[in-house]
Amino acid sequence: MMHETLRSFLPRLAALPGEVCFYGEDLATGEVCEYQADVPVIAASVIKLPILAEAFRQAEAGEASMEETFRIKPEQKMPSCGALSYLHDGVQVTLRDLCVLMIILSDNTATNILIDRLGMESINQTINRLGLKDTVLRRRLFDAAASARGIENTITAREMGLLLKKLYRGEAVSPQADGEMLRILKNQRLNGKMPFFLHGVPIAHKTGEDDGITHDVGIVYAPHPLILCFTSQRTDVPAFERLIQDAAEAFARA
Repeated sequence: MMHETLRSFLPRLAALPGEVCFYGEDLATGEVCEYQADVPVIAASVIKLPILAEAFRQAEAGEASMEETFRIKPEQKMPSCGALSYLHDGVQVTLRDLCVLMIILSDNTATNILIDRLGMESINQTINRLGLKDTVLRRRLFDAAASARGIENTITAREMGLLLKKLYRGEAVSPQADGEMLRILKNQRLNGKMPFFLHGVPIAHKTGEDDGITHDVGIVYAPHPLILCFTSQRTDVPAFERLIQDAAEAFARA
């Protein structure tokens, strides 16, 4: 069934410029379908998903505490997505708050604080432990100097699907931690892509955007729960986002 649905969208996928990628899996039947699923693309905010996993791993291992507090300094505030950059200097939040804000509002200030607290090397070690080879955290967000040198964080559609499947099965950190991470992902506030036509269908997902880049990866809790991962770069963003909306509805209703 998933293959039939994908076939109906292949002409639209093939017509898009740049790299457009898809990985889908029916979690009830194990059926998998894909399109360029192993092509590494610039991660944008989807890199926040493995950062979340490392935060929960460290909390469970006693290397960090979800109740640890952070006072937000002016120099830590990052542009664009999120809430912390708009709040008063010195506002105090917990590590758990940072995790929630990083995911549901894609807060870039929260993300960089978490990268600094958890350690880039530790995050990448957990990425490797989870079996992800082309997913790499190479720099903090909004590091213009690193970006100018071509240093970018990367993901693939398949590897985000693998991470989501581990969360679904309780195999990423632990059943309890993975369940809490999925609850955070279900509270996502940025819902203009996969959830657009799926009113009332819970979706645990994370988006990402930048120039020529748009992603949405997650678990759609349809009658047959589905992993759907859409990633891209150098593409026509409005056209691909409309395809994501249409395809997510078709897969969920199939």
